[in-house]
Amino acid sequence: MSTSPRVLIVEDDPTINQALTDRFVAEGFEVTRAHDGPGGVEAFAEHSPEVVVLDLMLPGFDGLEVCRRIQAERPVPVLMLTARDDESDIIVGLGVGADDYLTKPFRMREVVARVRALLRRVERAAELGRSDDGPVQHDGLLLDERTRRCTVSGHAVHLTPTEFDLITLLAREPGVVLRREHIVADLWGWDDGLGRGSLDSHIKSLRTKVGAHRIRTVHGVGYALDDGSAQ
Repeated sequence: MSTSPRVLIVEDDPTINQALTDRFVAEGFEVTRAHDGPGGVEAFAEHSPEVVVLDLMLPGFDGLEVCRRIQAERPVPVLMLTARDDESDIIVGLGVGADDYLTKPFRMREVVARVRALLRRVERAAELGRSDDGPVQHDGLLLDERTRRCTVSGHAVHLTPTEFDLITLLAREPGVVLRREHIVADLWGWDDGLGRGSLDSHIKSLRTKVGAHRIRTVHGVGYALDDGSAQ
């Protein structure tokens, strides 16, 4: 593996594409660029990036289709960029394999911070995969941190890396309400308010996959894996 992390940027706006490229190069990344959907899929196959920054609206085919195709080829963390602050678009994006999203306009430091957080999560997952800890289990939910696999009542459920880490964090302490700022700091490595909208979107996506009843919202505080104590 190269000492410089490899990032693929798929963005059709030439100004944004160049600005992202310049910033990531300055931050020590090895950058590959594409400007449309087919080009993004081709660049992914040719350059094997460790992380992808992917625009939602692309010519050829959109970022959702790019995400589907690259995740089918090889799981990789994806940060999706969207000009539309439409929650349904965001949930669909998370559902097809994006790990995080940012709405335009965004700050370059925020993009880099999100990408670094995704890479740290991959490293942490690799370390957990070498551990001897057993799977986390609760009420039909089984989370194997070594294989990064989730099953619900015996049925395999595909989770993105972010979703897996989020549900595992909650499942380690069922019934305990984790504050939103604590979850954001654990998943993204900081808490200055930037990740809280993303957290809410991930929770919504998770509920569609593992069952809405499993995750309890405590308004103004945070979330908990439901253990039946609130009944």
